[in-house]
Amino acid sequence: MLHTITVSTHKRTEILDITSEVQKLVQESKLKEGLCLVFVPHTTAAITINENADPCVLEDILQELEKTIPFDDNYQHLEGNSAAHVKSSLMGSSISVIIENGQLKLGTWQGICFCEFDGPRTRQVWIKMIS
Repeated sequence: MLHTITVSTHKRTEILDITSEVQKLVQESKLKEGLCLVFVPHTTAAITINENADPCVLEDILQELEKTIPFDDNYQHLEGNSAAHVKSSLMGSSISVIIENGQLKLGTWQGICFCEFDGPRTRQVWIKMIS
């Protein structure tokens, strides 16, 4: 069964921790062992796993992405969001997390992070548990 999480962003670029929402779906599925696939069906947003204890880490990621891929850089794409497309391609559109004993098997400081690069918007994240 495919599950959907709706994410509302409030800034042009933003990284949001969605770990608890994904974990809730894993628990509701009652799957004890398997994989959780998390997929973002957008070309200007991404998903990644990184530190969720110190929010400064996520701000640092956004800062470095902006230095490397600035919003205004003589892009050819006419919509004006080429930087968002490049950033989302680099970060990736999906992750897989092991499910063990009905829990996401993440490292101590790891969380599932939704990355917005063309906001603010209302986005979807698709979740699929695989046994």
